[in-house]
Amino acid sequence: MRILSARSAGILALVLAAVVFAIDQGTKYLVVTQMQLGERITVIDGLLWWYSIRNSGAAFSMGENVTWVFTLVMVAAAAVVLYLLRRTRALSWTLALGGLLGGICGNLFDRLFREPGFGSGHVVDFISVPNFAIFNIADSAICVCMAFIVLLNFKGLNLNGTRVQAEDKSTDKKSAK
Repeated sequence: MRILSARSAGILALVLAAVVFAIDQGTKYLVVTQMQLGERITVIDGLLWWYSIRNSGAAFSMGENVTWVFTLVMVAAAAVVLYLLRRTRALSWTLALGGLLGGICGNLFDRLFREPGFGSGHVVDFISVPNFAIFNIADSAICVCMAFIVLLNFKGLNLNGTRVQAEDKSTDKKSAK
């Protein structure tokens, strides 16, 4: 397990967040400027399309009438990630949280600065695959990094790189009596 200094972990996480954010916003810029709303371009026939839509809701377009709630949730999520990053020393946690922060900020930027207005903007989605929701780079980063975080928790890895200690089995036997 690679352990980083607080400074290195913070810098790495913020650089990764910035890269994810830049890729997300760059691809959304291309979609907004090069495609018509509702336009669909085949990338891999039967498997992958660019499909320009705007999403006012959350994943799978849930909650379309409460966009401002998602904005507040994203602000809170970003704050929690920043708090956790201050305690992170493990490389794996640094990468997971940095990527997660970049994804959150990518969609939060859309909520804050895209039409129809501040706090209720619609997220640009464009990646379309069969039998699944249309999504974007930020959504992908959020899902991949959350899956990685779940894996790190299952493996018992703490933010600082130490492992969760298994409870003493003799204590368990005594408490069962």
